[in-house]
Amino acid sequence: MRVAVIGAGPAGITAAYQLATGGAQVDVYEASNAVGGMSRSIDLWGQKVDLGPHRFFSQDPRVNQLWLDVAGRDYRMVDRLTRIYYHERFFEYPLKPANALWNMGVTNAACCLSSYLKEKIRPSFRSDQNDTFESWVVGRFGRRLFNMFFKSYSEKLWGISCAALDADFAAQRIKKFSLGQAIKAALGIGKNNHKTLVDQFAYPVGGTGMVYERMAERVRDMGGNVHLKQPVGRIVHEKRVVKGLELADGRFEPFDQIISTMPLTLLVRGLGNLPSAVERGVASLRFRNTILVYLNVARADLFKDQWLYIHSPDLGMGRVTNFRNWVPELYGASANSILALEYWCYDDDAQWRDSDQNLIELGEREMRTTGLIGDARVLDGHVVRIRRCYPVYARGYKQHLDPVVDYVRGFQGLSAIGRYGAFKYNNQDHSILMGLMAAENILDGAGHDLWAVNTDSTYQEAAVITKTGLEYPDGPVVAPAPWKRPRAVPVRV
Repeated sequence: MRVAVIGAGPAGITAAYQLATGGAQVDVYEASNAVGGMSRSIDLWGQKVDLGPHRFFSQDPRVNQLWLDVAGRDYRMVDRLTRIYYHERFFEYPLKPANALWNMGVTNAACCLSSYLKEKIRPSFRSDQNDTFESWVVGRFGRRLFNMFFKSYSEKLWGISCAALDADFAAQRIKKFSLGQAIKAALGIGKNNHKTLVDQFAYPVGGTGMVYERMAERVRDMGGNVHLKQPVGRIVHEKRVVKGLELADGRFEPFDQIISTMPLTLLVRGLGNLPSAVERGVASLRFRNTILVYLNVARADLFKDQWLYIHSPDLGMGRVTNFRNWVPELYGASANSILALEYWCYDDDAQWRDSDQNLIELGEREMRTTGLIGDARVLDGHVVRIRRCYPVYARGYKQHLDPVVDYVRGFQGLSAIGRYGAFKYNNQDHSILMGLMAAENILDGAGHDLWAVNTDSTYQEAAVITKTGLEYPDGPVVAPAPWKRPRAVPVRV
């Protein structure tokens, strides 16, 4: 059985890894020069860095066991520290009462509580209006906290008003979390089950991308191929039965099955002769771009957070990562700190076309405004541009997405997975799970509905990674084995 995987990000390379281990003949086609997608790691100024902050956390034992199988013992547990920067103040995240009260002041905190209670008594939005990010958050936190801690950051990220952003984004990322829950968690009342607020996470000593680089090694060792700098033009099919790939250079390669993680819009356009509803749907779906501005700062002790959320509307950057605070193996003997500043934009925004030098100067200027780097010298800068990083959940996006998904479902031998491929705002663990399931469908006929994978599922048998291995709530800890290059297995025909 010949299987092609388009894209070597977490979803694609996981699928290829599982397929190769199971005996399938796999070819991976990656348009860039490295595996890992948004979760790849790069070498910069003698250090290792990621494309922003990419922590790994899951409660799914299948995902965690796979991650440990590949990472082996080459990971550390990182005590998470993140804060929100808002109007020259730093708020602990998750909320800590003393810190929040000190930063807000008693009057402002009382106004936030009053705003919250007002929403409980007399909501600003009717139940049939609760379909936007703004209405969803205001209803759970109040208008004042929405304006302080949700509005500016979300509009930086998505480039649209929160009133034009679908409530799905909040439902996936904030879910049932509310001001009441936040206060209880901060006071130590009850249990914090909210996934985004974990206190520790596992991190590979070679950067996030180490796991995906090792998966690519296994694919090659099993007799598969990982083709870098090899973009795909389109999928070739006959009456919606997949026959193979046409590469960007015009060559045709036959395949029995294709797993695609390329942006869903590009995949579908390449299928040709689209029904009008599908054509309209594809035209209405958009992705947001990321610009990463790296600064090499001549100081080791800048600030203690792994990353900061920049909510101040007067600053263009949305997030700052300090790689000095992850694991020592990233910076080695260097006395400098590498910061990554994130800016988000669309193709037609002027910032996307701005020069690297202008972006580096902007980044340094904004960092000095925060006071986080003091008078430390910025030795150098580097810019990385990444297109189509975030699927934009514009209000009513599902009415455009649904006919596209239905159309792709009708193709025999085609699976679309991952953040870009399924138009889902996935974390690493969600994409890994989709890759696992796609491989099981092909190898074993498992019948998983890949489109139904929930981006924040609750698992019946939760298990998390700790410093000693995979830990179940009421069972033993499964210690990881050292990573070893695998032994080849017979290829399935």
